[in-house]
Amino acid sequence: MDWTEFDKGVFLVNVLGIVYNPETRQILIGRREKDPYIKELSWTFPGGRPTYDKELEDSLKDEIKKKTGLDTTNIKEIVFAKTYPEKREFLSIYYLCETAGGGEKAGEKFVEIKWVKPTDVQKYFTTSLHPKLLEYLKSLE
Repeated sequence: MDWTEFDKGVFLVNVLGIVYNPETRQILIGRREKDPYIKELSWTFPGGRPTYDKELEDSLKDEIKKKTGLDTTNIKEIVFAKTYPEKREFLSIYYLCETAGGGEKAGEKFVEIKWVKPTDVQKYFTTSLHPKLLEYLKSLE
């Protein structure tokens, strides 16, 4: 299929987990080095592109495990979706997730992971953080 023939409605989908620990009221972010698609990207939420043979939520669980070592027990809901001013063809779907723990460590494409207060995310992110997503993160504190 020649994707260049489409001028709208075709996106590269990413599923991202806002992995939340209700006890500490913190979320998990990971640092990437040299993102091949968005050069400005450094810190991000764990996730990635879903596979065609699984549900979006199951792909997200797999991506969180690969990138952080954590098992995701509960994908609660979609909290936000957006395209990026930097790359309009990317569509990211953000899910609120909880984890059962596991062998927490930086994995595939992450060189570091960190638990932070939800409102501290904007101190780390070097790409756009939509105001509606930021408002949602503030509600988690």
